[in-house]
Amino acid sequence: MSGIYIHIPFCKKACHYCDFHFSTSFKYKDEMIKSLNNEIVIRKDEFKNEIIESIYFGGGTPSVLSINEINSLIYSVCNNYDVLDSVEVTLEANPDDLTEEKIIELSNSRVNRLSIGVQSFFQQDLVLMNRSHTDKQAIECIEFASKHFDNISVDLIYGIPGLDNSRWKQNIDIILSYNITHISAYALTVEPKTALKQYIDKGIIDDVDDDQLQEQFYILLEILETNKYENYELSNFALDKQYSVNNSAYWQGKKYLGIGPSAHSFNGNERFWNVKNNLKYIDSINKNILPYTKESLTKIDKFNETIMCGLRTNWGVSLTKINSDFGSSYKNQLIKNAQKYINKDFLFIKNDFLYISRKGKFLSDGIASDLFILN
Repeated sequence: MSGIYIHIPFCKKACHYCDFHFSTSFKYKDEMIKSLNNEIVIRKDEFKNEIIESIYFGGGTPSVLSINEINSLIYSVCNNYDVLDSVEVTLEANPDDLTEEKIIELSNSRVNRLSIGVQSFFQQDLVLMNRSHTDKQAIECIEFASKHFDNISVDLIYGIPGLDNSRWKQNIDIILSYNITHISAYALTVEPKTALKQYIDKGIIDDVDDDQLQEQFYILLEILETNKYENYELSNFALDKQYSVNNSAYWQGKKYLGIGPSAHSFNGNERFWNVKNNLKYIDSINKNILPYTKESLTKIDKFNETIMCGLRTNWGVSLTKINSDFGSSYKNQLIKNAQKYINKDFLFIKNDFLYISRKGKFLSDGIASDLFILN
């Protein structure tokens, strides 16, 4: 099984923390939609032996597209690839785009999952992050979406400067009151060359507090686990096993095709990433030239990615598979390097799987990188 990711590189506003590829100018939107459809067709032979189990619209802000534009892209995929009848089709959306009329239109399309970028239900947080929606719109869109969609994911951000634990708990409680099936919660990260980084450097906004990040993560974990959510991946929580099919594929090392400027692809042995420029992307696709850079993964690359992805999830790292895929020397080295974290109760081994413990979850990326084999 494989997935297709479609990058929509347009946003109404630039969020202060975001370093994804997007444009706030919609001048070339029509040309972009045409190029996305063309790339889908051009690359169909790459996945001619694959079954598509997920289609994911990311960005950017995919919800700025019209229903006709969204349907045209879904049609292109279904007309050129072997797609499951039960394919998961996710649309990332901002609350200000999700009027009840738009939600009804989406519910009558093949979109069957909404990923709503709320981030916070408090206006002061939304203003600080320069989000395009208001606290009122955040509530309204969830109320509308809950009437027409069973499969909804809501994004939250913790560690926002000024977001105290009381307001953070209120954010979580609001989502719980709507019985949302999936929650993605991300630690606010200060990326280089973002407005947030500039404001922090100038002292306009307080820096992110690492202790607060960790404290709010464990508040989230405790509340959601108490309410029967499974923390199946570091930043993702699901009720009744309603995992994101798209994201789970990344963590499990499945193949995926990335369509659009800056989109990444993986075929099991190589990674590809498209040019991060809208006009260059459109021009290249118009010439039937795929505008990507390619990297072949070494054995060590694949080992390190297996460790990173496995330790972020409830599935862990299979030591048996490490042995079969990479050899006994890799397995033995992994166990040796992991021992200091096992002694600290950050990692544990059960049934020949290496897992991150509850205590070690927030530190999982750092622990994983310490277990990497260096070239």
